[in-house]
Amino acid sequence: MTTAAEKHYMNRVAELGCVLCEIIGCDGDTPANLHHVREGQGMGQRAQNWLVIPLCPACHQGQHGIHGDKALMRLAKVDEIDLLARTIEMLAS
Repeated sequence: MTTAAEKHYMNRVAELGCVLCEIIGCDGDTPANLHHVREGQGMGQRAQNWLVIPLCPACHQGQHGIHGDKALMRLAKVDEIDLLARTIEMLAS
């Protein structure tokens, strides 16, 4: 069950727009889709709602996105933890 605080936080994150597009210099959709960090999670598990990354549809579920072959992440030279850190940085500024 998602709490009101989690919903508020996730809405704030989504409004940031695509963090991966921001890194590689593209315009990503706003609001963005939310990707739950998979780093350190077992198969079929997903992270808590506090550990989300805003991604446009292409960067999230596209062929070269985070659920695809991850080519966009390799292009940006980042992993999920880097994207999460950039998300937190964007929220703080």
